[in-house]
Amino acid sequence: MIESLEIQPWFFWVEPYEGESISHFLGRFKRANDLTSSGLGKAAGIGGTLARWEKFWFNPRPSQQELEALAKVVGIDAFRLAQMLPTMGEGMDCEPIKLCGACYAESACHLIRWQLKATRGCSRHGLRLISECPKCGAKFKIPALWIDGHCHRCFTTFAEMRKYQKPVKPT
Repeated sequence: MIESLEIQPWFFWVEPYEGESISHFLGRFKRANDLTSSGLGKAAGIGGTLARWEKFWFNPRPSQQELEALAKVVGIDAFRLAQMLPTMGEGMDCEPIKLCGACYAESACHLIRWQLKATRGCSRHGLRLISECPKCGAKFKIPALWIDGHCHRCFTTFAEMRKYQKPVKPT
């Protein structure tokens, strides 16, 4: 008789980008591994919590145990995952989803700093962040759903949107 072996799941590893939001990272990891939010949450043992994080709903804030459980599945350490969250006590805007087209052209990812309440514009490029497509007016979907870096309605690329961004007014 053959003993049954416990089969361990395997995943394609996804390297996080510098400053990347957890929503964007989770979306890239799920696509690379053909997973749903519930499938990844189940694999990590944290269930539907993951879907909340993708929407930037951090109340309650992710616990160290939740981050460590997710870290085991995604192959990066819990400290690195924590860097994809706002720092403790820092306010977040869950909506609207914001971006800087100039930053996106340089590194195709959603940056967590764009969703911080204190962020009014891109400090790197001196541009106001945008929260909807400048061509068709569609609001941006959560970064976990960004696949090819373009508007889901008219397909204008996020990088192309840079030319529609206005300079940040000095305060």
